[in-house]
Amino acid sequence: MSNYPIKMDVKPQVDAFFDPATNTISYVVKDPSSNSCAIVDSVMDIDYAAGRITYDHADELIAHIEKNDLKLEWIIETHVHADHLSAAPYIQNKLGGKIGVGDKIMVVQDTFGKVFNEGTEFQRDGSQFDKLFVEGDTYMIGNMQAFAMYTPGHTPACMVHVMGNAAFVGDTLFMPDGGSARADFPGGDAGTLYDSIQKVLALPDDMRLFMCHDYGPNGRDIAWETTVGEEKAHNIHVGGGKTKEEFVKFRTERDAQLDMPKLIIPSLQVNMRAGEVPTDKDGNPMLKVPVNAL
Repeated sequence: MSNYPIKMDVKPQVDAFFDPATNTISYVVKDPSSNSCAIVDSVMDIDYAAGRITYDHADELIAHIEKNDLKLEWIIETHVHADHLSAAPYIQNKLGGKIGVGDKIMVVQDTFGKVFNEGTEFQRDGSQFDKLFVEGDTYMIGNMQAFAMYTPGHTPACMVHVMGNAAFVGDTLFMPDGGSARADFPGGDAGTLYDSIQKVLALPDDMRLFMCHDYGPNGRDIAWETTVGEEKAHNIHVGGGKTKEEFVKFRTERDAQLDMPKLIIPSLQVNMRAGEVPTDKDGNPMLKVPVNAL
């Protein structure tokens, strides 16, 4: 871990916003020495059956930032989510900031550009985003240096973002009693996910870890913050020294039993465009439903 600019003495203020419709947690992360902040994994609301998009969850983030007189500098996507839609462009239009994602977004765009028959007008070069992060990239939130860790496995474009003593893990890990995310999406791989998790668990034991999702297993209250030490000791899928072979066998068998996320079809179309809703030839917002393609 010496190659990463870890600064455990920098302790950002982290405010979490839970979306019960998708079990997603979005974050506003504030530099402790200025009014600068970042948003991690925002949510745009959709009533898929009615084809209606609204912005109540995003408006909560915006209201928090405005109320506290913060300056939004970054809107971070940990990966191309398959279970909720990003509100990044809506927030950017209200508050500014740069939208960033891992550079392997281009792999996702190429894969799902074909699935959704997007045609040549759909750019597959990541140009919809303001910043494409690669392994070890650093960036500033006010006076606080942040960095990106490449953690594929759940998807080819997953990244963990570390801001001071706080790491935002996306779907690379769940809470200790939740384990890990699936690895059977196109470009996913259970063995690769195990290796990525080990990278995260090599961070300092006191590093705070913030989840993108929580489902309250066994009826417990929703939770989203733990530590590297807690995950190493107690994570039900990888903790306690579980081997790569054990993880791959479990993860592969488990994934074969899972249904597709309810919002995967709209989510992928929107999120591979940095949160923009696709349009038809007349410029009207329009989503496609590919048949027997996923």
